[in-house]
Amino acid sequence: MRVLLIVVAALSTACAAATPQPFPRSGSVPRPRAAQPATPSTGVTSSGYEVSGTALQLRGAPYRNGGADPAGFDCSGFVWYVFAQHGLAVPRTVLEQFQAGQTIDTSDLQPGDLVFFSTTSPGASHVGIAIGGDSFVHAPSSSGVVRVERIGAPYWASRFIGARRIL
Repeated sequence: MRVLLIVVAALSTACAAATPQPFPRSGSVPRPRAAQPATPSTGVTSSGYEVSGTALQLRGAPYRNGGADPAGFDCSGFVWYVFAQHGLAVPRTVLEQFQAGQTIDTSDLQPGDLVFFSTTSPGASHVGIAIGGDSFVHAPSSSGVVRVERIGAPYWASRFIGARRIL
């Protein structure tokens, strides 16, 4: 019983405590290419608006620890899945995503940028996708569903630790 309690506690401590099997599975969808900054010479076809639009289409999907598909998402699995739908590979965990791309100032936040929060432990432990203005979409917790919230809301503003541009 004690071992079971330890396992349950470990799985519930962070947004991406478990890493699921890779999605998409080989043969079902083209392999994602590495995300690159969007410049005229890169030929990247997905914009931040398209990425954030895909994220918004997933509103209402349930939270699932370690989840990375519409049957259930954790926060970093949600980001990973959304970017994969545009053929863009991003790391799977919050900490790896927090190191990807380039750091941006909140005054330069654009749709498709990643926003990071310190919620369950010091440092980046939660991630969402900016959709414009003061809003972001994310997979919030074991009692929630994918939804839109305001970065400036008291809960999120007090936990905000930075933003990164992947596209």
